[in-house]
Amino acid sequence: MRLRPSPGGTTRGNLPSTPRGAAAVLATLAVLAALGLLASAAIAQADARRSGLDFMSPALQTLQRDDQQNPAMLAVQDGEALWRTPAGAAKKACAGCHGAAATPLAGVAARYPAWDAASGQALNLGGRINACRQRHQQAPALTADQPDALALAAYLGLQSRGVPVAPPADARLAPLRAQGQALWQQRLGQLNLACAHCHDQRAGQRLGGAVIPQGHATGYPIYRLEWQGLGSLQRRLRGCVVGVRAEPFAADAPEWLALEAWLAERAVGMPVETPAVRP
Repeated sequence: MRLRPSPGGTTRGNLPSTPRGAAAVLATLAVLAALGLLASAAIAQADARRSGLDFMSPALQTLQRDDQQNPAMLAVQDGEALWRTPAGAAKKACAGCHGAAATPLAGVAARYPAWDAASGQALNLGGRINACRQRHQQAPALTADQPDALALAAYLGLQSRGVPVAPPADARLAPLRAQGQALWQQRLGQLNLACAHCHDQRAGQRLGGAVIPQGHATGYPIYRLEWQGLGSLQRRLRGCVVGVRAEPFAADAPEWLALEAWLAERAVGMPVETPAVRP
């Protein structure tokens, strides 16, 4: 039995029977194919971001992934002990308010820097720890690379391991991120280089025998074999500034937080790796 042509010149179950109809379908398919290619290109571009772990040797990758071998886990254990220990004049422990960190604070480290309404400024994870210490424990603030600060940040960071980086979509953070992006692209020092020249343009190449990573700050605090210990993101950034023969910013300078805010935005969707291991 032969199918009847339907209105518009098409036969049910077949391609259009007229040249004009066939051309229309082909044009539609071409548009859909183009959209598919654009979507694929967008996905490929997103997937082009790689953790610094991907640039490391198999031995270092194993060291980071095995909690029994990862040297930073010693600091994590110290952080867990500090979490449960009363501190300051108030004699309060972090666990007294928040409970066991694994449940209420899972994913928290992935959302910093964030805006702190009480102080009217942005805080990174270390800043949040200090805010709690000062407000609730009546304890002194810790500097970024004090062992207790690193241990607590590493312990909290571990609770977010595998969680995608997701800084808040808060308009109050926009100026800070813009400042960080400008600093990332700003030439510094006697070598007249910007962060972007190495980590955006030359990632995967070698500098002094070491592979240049893309510079995604997803694993801090981080254990570096060069340091033989745990270190903050600020310490790593300071090392890069000195590396281009520039005068580093002061320890409490807002530029460090601005760079951290931009790096968090740049790494949106990438999983937290804390505590990571690097050469």
